[in-house]
Amino acid sequence: MLDLNKELVVADEFWDFLGGQNTYQDLLACFERVGVELRDEIGSYFSRFNKM
Repeated sequence: MLDLNKELVVADEFWDFLGGQNTYQDLLACFERVGVELRDEIGSYFSRFNKM
């Protein structure tokens, strides 16, 4: 059986376990920066799926 309190980590607990304290927040900040920078390109890519 899986002990959810001791054996399963997700989101911030997972990333901070792998990379140390604040890794999850750093990762979120990186994704946000890239998302802002590539917003037009990302929007253009997904716009072709909205034509249905």
